[in-house]
Amino acid sequence: MESLIPCSQSTAGEQALSAPLSSRDAPEPHQFWQDLLPPDVDGDAPAGGYRGAYPACLPDGRRLLLPIRALPGDGAQAVASLIVNQASFRVEDALVEAMAQLAAPVSPEVVVGVPTLGLPLANGVARRLGHARMVALGTSRKFWYDEALSQPMRSITSPAAGKTLFLDPRMLPLLKNRRVLLVDDVLSTGASICAALRLLGAAGCRPVAIAAAMLQGERWREPVEALAPGLPVIAALRSPRLARRTDGGYDPAA
Repeated sequence: MESLIPCSQSTAGEQALSAPLSSRDAPEPHQFWQDLLPPDVDGDAPAGGYRGAYPACLPDGRRLLLPIRALPGDGAQAVASLIVNQASFRVEDALVEAMAQLAAPVSPEVVVGVPTLGLPLANGVARRLGHARMVALGTSRKFWYDEALSQPMRSITSPAAGKTLFLDPRMLPLLKNRRVLLVDDVLSTGASICAALRLLGAAGCRPVAIAAAMLQGERWREPVEALAPGLPVIAALRSPRLARRTDGGYDPAA
């Protein structure tokens, strides 16, 4: 599977990603996702691991501090969190612009958004690609929907709250024989994006690429590859799955 993340392909990007601010510089909870740090901000890797925040970098090297969230259970595993609808407009615009630039080479003709937080991103990407509209998948069943165009869906942030993903049958003509870009906010376990892939498959559509605001670890990769071998995956940001150290900090999980 092709995964196009320029940050991981340049020395400057790797240096920015590995140079976090110290824990004392972590924002207050309500201040996350509001500002972008320039690529030339210096910071030593914390000796005690990441604490409170993890800096993910955009393709141009600018960094976004993400809060570290311990996963349910014993707290041994954590992720760096991105909640797009709590981000500043400046940050959202930066994410969308990066996604659109990375997606442009695959020449998408239609952008399909995965709810919930993939929808504003899909809107922004479609606009920047010069499209007049987008196609929004939904989780609210309308009376004219067809059960054949539905798939169960779960996500890492709401593991117990199963939903059903729907495609409005009236949108089928927009997808037929078109180059479709599938947009979501974060790929983590791959559960949500795989539900969207299965749903589009039921409609006779295979996307030309997936675009995400962030790739969160690597667990998404195997299920996506199994369902859509070789499908390109592009993203504005990436962050590793984190493992708790004995001193309470977090390091990238092996």
